Amino acid sequence: MRPALKLDAQLDDIAAKLRELAVAKDRLQDLLDAVLALSREEDLPALLHRFVTTAMGLTGARYGALGVLDESGQELKQFITAGLSEPELADLAGTEFPRGHGVLGHLIRHPEPLRVQDIAAHPASVGFPPGHPPMRTLLGVAISVRGTIYGDLYLSERHDGGAFDHDDEAIVITLAGAAGIAIENIRLLEAHRDSAEHFQRLLLPTLPDLSPFTGAATYRPATTPGHLGGDWYDAIWLPDNACAAVIGDVVGHDLYAAAAMAQTRSMLRVLLFDHLTPPSAILHRLDRALNAITDLPVTTACLARIETAQAGWTLRWSTAGHLPPLLITADGTARYLHAEPGLPLAVSTEQHRPDHSHPLPPGATVLFYTDGLIEHPAHSIDDGLARLAELAGAHIGLPLQEFVDTLADHHPSDGHDDMAILALRTPDA
Repeated sequence: MRPALKLDAQLDDIAAKLRELAVAKDRLQDLLDAVLALSREEDLPALLHRFVTTAMGLTGARYGALGVLDESGQELKQFITAGLSEPELADLAGTEFPRGHGVLGHLIRHPEPLRVQDIAAHPASVGFPPGHPPMRTLLGVAISVRGTIYGDLYLSERHDGGAFDHDDEAIVITLAGAAGIAIENIRLLEAHRDSAEHFQRLLLPTLPDLSPFTGAATYRPATTPGHLGGDWYDAIWLPDNACAAVIGDVVGHDLYAAAAMAQTRSMLRVLLFDHLTPPSAILHRLDRALNAITDLPVTTACLARIETAQAGWTLRWSTAGHLPPLLITADGTARYLHAEPGLPLAVSTEQHRPDHSHPLPPGATVLFYTDGLIEHPAHSIDDGLARLAELAGAHIGLPLQEFVDTLADHHPSDGHDDMAILALRTPDA
């Protein structure tokens, strides 16, 4: 070979290798990006679906599926698919998802990476159900979580028509390892969230008998994993034959906020029994006590009393920077009891706290709530309040516990914050 031709061949060879290195570099970067994306997921269904679609993208697969094993580790309890077109999904409508037979079952029994060039020719193949799209090639990899097989990833049919190769297998094995770690992290987050929610509920009271009034309350944690809040409620019958109710919200979303909530609620109960009325004086004494003997964060609250009056009952209340109570009459008319809100607790003990009063007709419901029930980043506070009033008026005919549960289920907020709801209802006559 002439020297010039030999040099051209060598340059062509070098150029080809550089292109291969560039492709390998791009695939490695894509893999690293995918691993980071998996690690950021906090929702298990979203993580599993992302894992399947990411594996498809990295290998050029047209179809992908993830089979999650049941407790026995021998059958699939969940089958997550991706890549099927609408007509293909329609053809499979009514078909039960695979339980782990055939080649899929082979991977369950032998959890080593599996590459198959012709599924029909594999000794374990049992064929496809009617309506299943044609699939010839397969790449299967098991996912392990803390040493236990969690499930199996199945990829089929590369877009370029080729068979899955060793590089595809290596990439998917790496991705499966990252998915296993991400699944375990989500499990830990869910366990932490459950523990936090249980702890929060232990700090909240069970409402006592408030006869002749009816009381109901509910608490819902935020959707954020491990989120603890300072929302609380309480209602008690006082020695002077009045019913007291309070709703509050300590600033913060951690154990410190939850502990501060417990301290504040306990102090307030003692002050209620000792001083009884008016609500503004009790809030003032609570503020002074918190300021003198604790280092608690800013807290909003609304303290109210329902007292007997000549023509029924009277609501007397004072607020510390909290949202106004919502009054709903028996016919579904809802109106906010707007009044001077006062400063939140732990801001200043020198400012005057006003009291307010409003008559309560028979069958009236007074709703106290925290801002987690109405706040939404896409809407104003006024819009959230209007939606809550509309929702409350539409469902006021429900028994009181069902009523507060319905408000919590259909709240106008985005769920980013925990919410507490307390409702008191006067007798019909």
